[in-house]
Amino acid sequence: MAIINFSRANKTTCILRGEPEYPHIWKNGDIIVGAIFPFHSSWEITESSYSSRPPSMKCLSLDFRAFQYSQTLIFATEEINNSSSLLPGVTLGYKIYDTCGSAALGVKMAMTLMNGNEKSATDDNCTKPAQVQAILGETYSSVSMAISKSIGPFSIPLISYYATCECLSDKTKYPSFLRTVPSDYYQSRALAEMVKHFGWTWVGAIRRDDDYGNNGMATFTKIAEQLGICLEYSLPFFKTYSQDKVLRIVEQIKSSTSRVIVGFLTQWDLEILVQVFSEHNITGYQWVGTEGWIADPIVATRDKHNILQGAIGLAIPKTKVSGLDDFILDVKPLKSVGSAIFTKFWESLFNCKYTMQNDSENLPVCTGEETLSEMENAFTDMSLMPIFSNVYKGVYAVAHTLHDLLGCKQSCQTNKQPDPFTVS
Repeated sequence: MAIINFSRANKTTCILRGEPEYPHIWKNGDIIVGAIFPFHSSWEITESSYSSRPPSMKCLSLDFRAFQYSQTLIFATEEINNSSSLLPGVTLGYKIYDTCGSAALGVKMAMTLMNGNEKSATDDNCTKPAQVQAILGETYSSVSMAISKSIGPFSIPLISYYATCECLSDKTKYPSFLRTVPSDYYQSRALAEMVKHFGWTWVGAIRRDDDYGNNGMATFTKIAEQLGICLEYSLPFFKTYSQDKVLRIVEQIKSSTSRVIVGFLTQWDLEILVQVFSEHNITGYQWVGTEGWIADPIVATRDKHNILQGAIGLAIPKTKVSGLDDFILDVKPLKSVGSAIFTKFWESLFNCKYTMQNDSENLPVCTGEETLSEMENAFTDMSLMPIFSNVYKGVYAVAHTLHDLLGCKQSCQTNKQPDPFTVS
């Protein structure tokens, strides 16, 4: 957070409030592109006393997908920097932050990308160009909404590769939000048409209890009713729900008569729900899914009791970026630009520890020479290439816009930063 101070000389200066936040992965360049990815999928819930400053959020559950997104951004940036036709003479750099999937943390990191990390007052006035010209992110629609509302007045573009909520298309609320993935305006309607096609007129539904699930299910319900489809129930679910609330979902499904369940959920939700459903023997249902989980390999792997067997749904069209899969698996670029987060990534990837501690649970020592060719996990799985492609396209969209704004021909004007109002 930055505030404006008025000195006795009536000069406007910028002062940083709070502690500075530094990126997990970064590289300098003439122009910096920001990125906000969920390197962790959850956070520790703490109670605030409101009598002292709360501690920093403790993020949990390292998510390998964010590292794949980061590798994609690095790959695209290196391609652009090595190009003689796109932004010639200009190098792109990047700053990548972690949101933990939290809207509050996402806004904080977006503000950091806008304001910089200066610790003391300077003589620079607060109208200087933004630290970044655009921000790539975020995965979740609710987090993207919070970030976009915060940076929208400053016309910093937020380009999402995976936030599909139809609500984000409202330019009056999110004037600088852009995306490289289709809106749920189409998916919700297509799901209703699919259910109608198979003659399922009496169905149940479970939705993620956030903007993605609630908005998507509201549109699905509206179209379904027009098509003669009736919903027996529509149950909300979120990963922070108490055990009692989850059990009420189980009881509702058990007492229902419909045998089709429409899931407007993400893969993180299904990873939790399939475990609960298997414990309570909720099997034999026909599942209909969204792009958030229907093609996710981890969900299929965790579904040990075939809860989701026979599920059908909609997925992002398959695509391929030449050379990207090999680049993602070559973790040397990732190690060179984010050493601290890379250590956590390596320990989680190979289930080892660089430094032995009391809580190491007899884990082997990391040598740094472990090879990915011997591993099969979420990081080595390339089935989410369509999402990586969306990140790749987002970086190139920024590069082409900058190329035009800088008037690049044989070379670019490197002595000026574009005005954010023109980038968006």
